[in-house]
Amino acid sequence: MAAFSFFMPPVNHMGEGCLEAAMDDIISFGLKKALVVTDKVLNEIGLVADVTEHLGAKGITSVIFDGTQPNPTCGNVEEGLKLLKENNCDCVISLGGGSPHDCAKGIALVAANGGVIKDYEGVNKSAKPQLPLIAINTTAGTASEITRFCIITDEERHVKMAIVDKNTTPIMSVNDSELMKGMPASLTAATGMDALTHAVEAYVSTIATPVTDCNALKAIELIGQFLRRAVGNGADSEAREQMAYAQLMAGMAFNNASLGYVHAMAHQLGGFYDLTHGVCNAVLLPHVSRYNARVRPERMADIAVALGENVHGLTDVEAAEKALSAMQRLSADIGIPAGLTQLGVKEEDFETLATNALKDACGLTNPKQATLEEIIEIYSAAM
Repeated sequence: MAAFSFFMPPVNHMGEGCLEAAMDDIISFGLKKALVVTDKVLNEIGLVADVTEHLGAKGITSVIFDGTQPNPTCGNVEEGLKLLKENNCDCVISLGGGSPHDCAKGIALVAANGGVIKDYEGVNKSAKPQLPLIAINTTAGTASEITRFCIITDEERHVKMAIVDKNTTPIMSVNDSELMKGMPASLTAATGMDALTHAVEAYVSTIATPVTDCNALKAIELIGQFLRRAVGNGADSEAREQMAYAQLMAGMAFNNASLGYVHAMAHQLGGFYDLTHGVCNAVLLPHVSRYNARVRPERMADIAVALGENVHGLTDVEAAEKALSAMQRLSADIGIPAGLTQLGVKEEDFETLATNALKDACGLTNPKQATLEEIIEIYSAAM
């Protein structure tokens, strides 16, 4: 096996109630003034105030940027960067789900490296580490709190830029499932399917390793067992805790094995139509997986087993079909739309979407490289 690197924050706090212990660790970094990157909802419900009061009690002052949009934009990064510079902040703390984490990464990366966030689209374009970033997570899905992936929407091109850079890795992640109990069912569903997509794409990736495989399969197993419960009852402590672990392991898998065409294609839908990322992933997942099963049916068979399917006596191809059916049933059970038509996607946009998808860095490790026509066919099948 070829040599490989494994990327993850050096410090990771996990488990219900871990935020308090994390606060003590933050002090050890010697940070003085933080830009807290979040969104207006978390600010309005008082969660941001709770965190900043904790920080203040530990001697760290805060400036709040709550302008992050659900699909963070270049403009969001520029606004946050301006606030950071005006207040001479020496670190960034992101609070929320994938959107605040990605926006914070963009701010911290440009603050340290200069230029604009567009300069870093692609793989490892930065010269040095970003400002210290601590990511406090409130959702169970994106795993952006531990990854080197940063997705920012270019408003001018209507494209989601994939920035994959080791220098965007936070120095600490916090996954306190107590913070996730307030997630609405729709967000729980979307982020949960995002985590499933991370695990599935990492498992069939061309650069998967035994380390990423074990994380991916366990994540798939936990999601299959607990996502329905987490959506059905947001106060279910066990379901929230297990989904927090599942999304973290899925993040560990894809952060090092990368992703595939589900994400490459979903990024275009999100950027072009301003759609929810996890929902786009969920709709596309079985269709891209069917395409990938042509070359990796044995891997799709493993995924079927992880999702609880009985594949005894079946060929790998037959077992792969069971995996696809299980994915679709899970999506249906938690209220994910059945197709792209329900999301307002139009066939006349397929060529533009497919062209941009083939430029997305996430597609580089898909197990089968596609033509433009094949990507269009997958979009069509997902309608």
